[in-house]
Amino acid sequence: MMYYILKYLLYFPVKFFWLERIDGLDNIPRGNFIISANHASYLDFILLFLFIPRKISFLAAEKFFRNPIWFIIMKATGQIKVDRTSSKKDDVYLAVDRVFKNNKILGIFPEGTRSRDGFLNKAYCGVSKFAYKYKVPVLPVGIVGTFTCWPPHSKFPKFKKCLINIGEPIFINSLAFDAETQKIMKRIAILANQKYEY
Repeated sequence: MMYYILKYLLYFPVKFFWLERIDGLDNIPRGNFIISANHASYLDFILLFLFIPRKISFLAAEKFFRNPIWFIIMKATGQIKVDRTSSKKDDVYLAVDRVFKNNKILGIFPEGTRSRDGFLNKAYCGVSKFAYKYKVPVLPVGIVGTFTCWPPHSKFPKFKKCLINIGEPIFINSLAFDAETQKIMKRIAILANQKYEY
């Protein structure tokens, strides 16, 4: 319930101050899928949470669960804690299982953390591995403008408009996860008006 209450409260203020346009909503598939986007700002999560018309459970770093405000948001919206300091990820895998069994959407920022310079970082292969394991498509999303609006070194966002570009779903049919991840990131880069150099 809190997920939808937060959406209701934040949707119009965020749209007014920070969203210029969202393109490609007709590319969102039915059923299970993984949404995968570039990551340069806290605003990326907020924009996708509010304006993708499906409930998304993101893989979220442990630090958000240590911050009192973010902890409430993470728990209320059903995000999945990933402890990057631990080699054991059993809880993460169980949570991902529940996401797909409940016909929800998994959200992954493949770079693993926010970009510190606004450009794409090298991505991890988790998105390809999950897509292959669960036989679900990856929905690539490019977000433009969030680094300028709310970069990692800034405590508060500026009132500047951002764009969300949603691409066509990508299916992972190979165990060559590095190559598949590169394919995903190159598509995200095009949607984000960037280049993926890795």
